[in-house]
Amino acid sequence: MPDRSQHLIGLLLGAEEDWPQAFEALLRRVGPVTAGDRTHEFETERLTIEPFDLNDPVRVGLVIDRLAYWYYHPREWLKKAALMNGTYLLNSPFTFQSMEKHSAYCAMLRLGLKIPRTVLVPYKNPVDNVRWAYTSAKYNKTFDLDAIADDLGYPMYMKPFDGGGWRGVSRIDNREDLHTAYDQSGEMLMHLQATVEYEKFARALSIGAETMVMDFRPDEPMHNRYAVSHDFLSPSAGHQAVAISRIVNAFFGWEFNSCEMLVAGDSVHPIDYANACPDVAITSLHYYFPWAIGALVKWSVFSLATGRRTKVDLHTERYFAIADDESLDYDAKIDAYLALADEHFETAKYHEWCAQNLPHFDEQLVEWVKSPDFDRILTETVAATYPAHEQEKFTAHFRGLTGLWVSDQSR
Repeated sequence: MPDRSQHLIGLLLGAEEDWPQAFEALLRRVGPVTAGDRTHEFETERLTIEPFDLNDPVRVGLVIDRLAYWYYHPREWLKKAALMNGTYLLNSPFTFQSMEKHSAYCAMLRLGLKIPRTVLVPYKNPVDNVRWAYTSAKYNKTFDLDAIADDLGYPMYMKPFDGGGWRGVSRIDNREDLHTAYDQSGEMLMHLQATVEYEKFARALSIGAETMVMDFRPDEPMHNRYAVSHDFLSPSAGHQAVAISRIVNAFFGWEFNSCEMLVAGDSVHPIDYANACPDVAITSLHYYFPWAIGALVKWSVFSLATGRRTKVDLHTERYFAIADDESLDYDAKIDAYLALADEHFETAKYHEWCAQNLPHFDEQLVEWVKSPDFDRILTETVAATYPAHEQEKFTAHFRGLTGLWVSDQSR
């Protein structure tokens, strides 16, 4: 009789209902998993926010966090759970706190990735600190904002150094745009970032050892931003897009993150890749939603069943050694970084484990997407997202796209 292990997955949530319901439903369909001489059983619990003693035990073995990036109390609980209890976290609260957009740009520039030129400019308005006036008068150097912009070249983008769901992002086409955006930035600390002439805007969603690169159209309404477009990048650009996304995640200890890239031919330029709460809504991912939930379930099950451990230390010196190796060209460095990333994510082991221990998962996923339970989640999400007079249209829209995914998997 196999030994039994029971695993509890904690969901740390904000306002979302669609993907948590989907995750819970699909996990139930997976049922117990027998690997070797042990049977693993999995359950979920939606975590609540409450006072905690630093010595309190933690019941959950793994946490999928969608809240701590902006809500400090659960962030500190996650740190305690990782440091004191060995709880497995899909994203590191340590690096997401310290490695905001600015630090992430610096780190990836250090690796030689093709980050567009970026300049950090001082606050437009005084910060709320009594020392500001003295410090500013004595040490703040005057600067010519127009000269910086002219040097970067129009068009460019102004955006907060720490990101935050497109908050404060402006396209700057001329000096009038520049000064309007800067005046409106207030106490936000802003980057000016050059753009590149690009053919495709790619967004890659990475969950553990899996990555999906999608054709993203940021100017479209949210329901239409992800185009169902296969092979929209050249083989070289597609390889780089997958590799860069996985390299970023392994470097920072992130396991549920999206990366945005501007692509011109075979040249890939990452512009945003520190998203602690990446988009996984059914009303935006639509066709790709089943893949995302499937990958999230598989990675969670794999991590718990194999005893995978959270790594607080990042060993970034291994990446920097590759960056400083003058014998390697750009493509060779990408491949060397990717090898480190695949080592971090145990990519080969993950795929082998899933093939052996979840042999019917893909079929289960398709059957679930065809089920009334999935359709209920979809229709409830549409009802919660769109006004009544648009619900019939959007229900048909998303049913059509998820139905297309089912047809493609069946082929």
